[in-house]
Parts: sequence; structure tokens; C-alpha cells
Amino acid sequence: MSSLRPSLLLVVSLLAAALLAAAPSSASRDLRPLQASFVVRGRVWCDNCRAGFETPASTYIAGAKVRVDCKSKTTGANTCSFEGHTDRTGTYNILVIDEHEHELCESVLVSSPDKGCANVVAGRERAPVFLASNNGVASNVRLANALGFQKDVALPRCAQILKMYQDEDDRV
Repeated sequence: MSSLRPSLLLVVSLLAAALLAAAPSSASRDLRPLQASFVVRGRVWCDNCRAGFETPASTYIAGAKVRVDCKSKTTGANTCSFEGHTDRTGTYNILVIDEHEHELCESVLVSSPDKGCANVVAGRERAPVFLASNNGVASNVRLANALGFQKDVALPRCAQILKMYQDEDDRV
């Protein structure tokens, strides 16, 4: 019985070694280069004071539609687009497949579900994002500046809020 044990152990060891030796060669045929992917994250806000920037009266818009557009640096032609919507906090997370190192990419406002806050704030309708993995950023999340829509009519309390900013300017 004791002579059977070493030979059984030898057979099991040889079988395990054979399986391990065969595994990498068969697995390497199935491996494909992984495509890089990024998540573009940003927020969409409503300029309730029509100030052109975020104030304490600003709110964030749920359900706003945002697009990430990438264009060729040389021709300016649109190469790809990816769309998404903001969540209840006004935050969007848009998955962008592949690297776009040789392209200019930006988050772009598309539409607001809030009809009272659907006009684009000039200069806040788009934000550049850099979608290359060799730029020193360890995460695949790329942050975009906040994008904004503005109210048709400013809220009544905005005069006091804007005065606060004017008072700050006077002190400087």
C-alpha cells in the first residue's frame, strides 16, 4: 500500500504539470488586446440667477442629455460620439470606448428636461476631456468641467446673491 502512494502522487503531479503547461498556450490564442475605455464624468447645472457661473442658488439637473464628441485634430471631422443622461444628482458618467489620443474630445450639452431651464449658458455648453491612457492619470475616469443651462427668468433671491459677489469684488 505504501508503494502505491508515491506512484499515485507522481501520476497526479505529472498530470497537473501537463495541464499547467498546456493552459498558457491554449489561453494565449484566446487573448485579444484589451480595448481601453474611459468614463467621462461631469455635472449639469441650472443657472437660476442668470449669472453665467454657479452660485448658491444653482441647482443640478436630473435627466439632462449630454454627448461626448471626438474630432480629428487634423481634419476636424467628427470621428465618434457617445451619449448619456444625468442622474438625480445632475451627474453623468458616459462610457467611451477606445483611446482617442490623436483626437479632440469634449462633453457637449444636448438637452434639458426642465423647460424653464433649457437655454444654454454661453461658454458653458462644452468642456474638453483628454482620453488617452499615457497622460499620467492612473484612473480611467476623466472629469469634465460642469455644463450649464439657465433659467428664462432669474429667481427673486438672486439680486441679493449677486450683490454678495459685487461686495467681494469691492473689497479686493
